[in-house]
Amino acid sequence: MSRKNVIKVVKEHCEPIVEELGYDLVDLEYVKENDSYFLRFYIGKSDGITIDDCQKISEIIGKKLDEIDPIKESYYLEVSSPGLDRPLKTDKDLKRNIGKNIEISLYKSVDGKKKYIGELLDFTEDHIKIKVDKLEYKEIKRDIISTIKLAIDF
Repeated sequence: MSRKNVIKVVKEHCEPIVEELGYDLVDLEYVKENDSYFLRFYIGKSDGITIDDCQKISEIIGKKLDEIDPIKESYYLEVSSPGLDRPLKTDKDLKRNIGKNIEISLYKSVDGKKKYIGELLDFTEDHIKIKVDKLEYKEIKRDIISTIKLAIDF
C-alpha cells in the first residue's frame, strides 16, 4: 500500500477516535527515516497537549491499528503536539487561530513583499484576510501562499 493510501486508511479509522476523545488530529504522516518507518500523529486541543494526552491517544490508537493492520512493514507509532512553528494547513487550523498573529510566506510578491505578518481575521476557500496594522488590512489569495504559521513573538 502506498504511503498516501496508508495515511488515508489510518485517518479514516483513527480521526473519529481522536475527536471522540476531545482532541483534533492536526496532522498525520507516514515516513521512512533511514531504515525505519514512523507513523506520526500530531494532536491538539484548545488548552494544550500534555505527555499524558499523547500516551492516552497512543495506547488507544495503537490498539485500533493492531486491529485494522493497515501497515505491513514494522513501524514506530509517535503521538505528539505539533509545536508552535508548524504550518497551519487546514481550515480547521485557521479557524482555531482566528484572532492570533500569523506569518504568511508567498510564492510571489504582493505589493513588493513575499512575507506578511498580521492578525488572522477571516478566511475563505480563496483568500486569507489579515490585519497588518491598525489601519491596514490585507486579503491574500490562497493559491500564492506557500506557508502559514503562527507568528512567534520573543
